[in-house]
Amino acid sequence: MDIRDQFRFEAVGSRIEDLETPVPLIDIGIVERNLRRWQERCDKAKFVNRPHIKTHKLVPLARQQLALGASGITVQKLGEAEVMADAGIGDMLLTFNVVGRHKLERLAALARRTAIKVVADSAEVIEGLAEAGKAAGRSLSVLIECDTGAHRNGVQSPADALALAQRLDRTRGLRYGGLLTYPKTGARAQAAAFFSEARQLLQAAGLETEIVSTGGTPEMWRDDGLEPVNEYRAGTYVFNDRSLAERGACGFADCGLTVLATVVSRPAADRALIDAGSKSLTSDLLGLTGYGVVHDLGDARVYEVNEEHGYLDISQTAAKPRVGDLVRIVPNHVCPVMNLFDRVVVIDGNEVLGAVKVDARGMVQ
Repeated sequence: MDIRDQFRFEAVGSRIEDLETPVPLIDIGIVERNLRRWQERCDKAKFVNRPHIKTHKLVPLARQQLALGASGITVQKLGEAEVMADAGIGDMLLTFNVVGRHKLERLAALARRTAIKVVADSAEVIEGLAEAGKAAGRSLSVLIECDTGAHRNGVQSPADALALAQRLDRTRGLRYGGLLTYPKTGARAQAAAFFSEARQLLQAAGLETEIVSTGGTPEMWRDDGLEPVNEYRAGTYVFNDRSLAERGACGFADCGLTVLATVVSRPAADRALIDAGSKSLTSDLLGLTGYGVVHDLGDARVYEVNEEHGYLDISQTAAKPRVGDLVRIVPNHVCPVMNLFDRVVVIDGNEVLGAVKVDARGMVQ
């Protein structure tokens, strides 16, 4: 299916120069190339593609990922899952511990109408999930989250994974679905060793591991450490961003989202002020200096932000932007940028196709 056919565009004019700023621009040609390239990689490597929609938050892009061959989607919060379920997408993996009565009631409602799977890393989480499964009238598939070096969520050892899986196996309303991690960058071998030992322990105990799921865009093109894996979750790859370009995971030509901003002041020869600050570019630096770069101006850096102002370093640019000029910023971290806007504009090269609502914007509960 042509990716354009997934969208229903709102008219906002035909030229980029006519758009009101600040606004994210999604170049659909770049996005389509990114989606197809990754699906081809998954097909060749023979692991399941389960893309994370927390980056794009758009039903049309989730549908296109499925049309290209993804087995289902990954969501991070119940709100995202509810939006996707309302759009008819039922095969979902929720990779965040569901805790608390209100959320468990919502999970049960989702489980009645979708094939949603969940994760757990403790007996307390399992206890709540069991109540949701019983309320839904079916056994929820639960993946054991493993801490393989990132020191976030997860059981701390293969033996802990075995103990939790055994508890799952004897809990009504649940069933053991597999193992999952979000690995530390550069620690793939450590994750592979954890998975291999855990699977052996589980098999010896009579528990078969259907899914071994890993994720992350920074190392998605590397093969090392993927031997035990049969499912991959990546999100940022759909757009890419400055953090990935500067770390060599992609090129700037692969960055499918830029923030269009207007130069509103030129108070000094080395500085331009733009109308995109922390409420447009986020304050998430991802360890980089500055908040984004203007690739068309020699990677001129947005070196400081207030809520509505961005400070653009033009000291090294040959052509100095003037008041009223437009600039396109590649943000450091694209995921939170999408969550800052109600609508984004889709383009194809220099052609404006229209605006679309960010379907799962603000769905953090």
